[in-house]
Amino acid sequence: MTPRPGIDTPDHRGRTGLDQAGRDLDRNPDVVIRDVELTSQGWHVLRRTTFDHRRRDGRWETQARETYDRGNGAVVLPYDTRRGLVLLTRQFRYPAYVNDHPDGMLIECAAGLLDTDDPHTAIRRESAEELGVTLGPLTHVTDAYMSPGSVTECLHFFAAPYTAADRTGTGGGIEEDGEDIEVLELPFTEALAMTRDGRIADGKTILLLQWAALNGPFARHRNG
Repeated sequence: MTPRPGIDTPDHRGRTGLDQAGRDLDRNPDVVIRDVELTSQGWHVLRRTTFDHRRRDGRWETQARETYDRGNGAVVLPYDTRRGLVLLTRQFRYPAYVNDHPDGMLIECAAGLLDTDDPHTAIRRESAEELGVTLGPLTHVTDAYMSPGSVTECLHFFAAPYTAADRTGTGGGIEEDGEDIEVLELPFTEALAMTRDGRIADGKTILLLQWAALNGPFARHRNG
């Protein structure tokens, strides 16, 4: 048999056994994994998994689902309540552009994959790279599966204070990774309004801005 990269032999990222993910899952007695097929692996991994599922009426049926595994990630909303500001990014996102966004330039909270780091370490790294800021104490907001029908990623949400003095770098991302990120320092009230009129269309960013208004650092300002 010809060696299969990512399965029998290391792929370009040194990974093997990529077809084994999920085969040993037994936490749900109504789901039995039958087969896992590696259909594509670039930087991330696409799998097709066949499983038996017991429906609510007791009948078993066989289903197949494709899952896109890009690892888990973290996202943060840096805020300055004294000046009423938040730090966001703007960058080109081709998937949004090809799916009817006017120009693909999305305004977002800084975010990134964990890779081998824990969520706290990863989001401090991303904030330094993308925003050029050193964050204050991190507040964990929530963890959420943003597209659970097809993407395995769990996103860890954070917020953190910053001051003008904490902006010690230029940000912009890692050029070698193809990043070209504009740093935006906006009044919180404007950023929140942008979630209502469509100028901010990124889900994770909408969630964090609304949390900041309802339960987070700007809630007490809004409520007096």
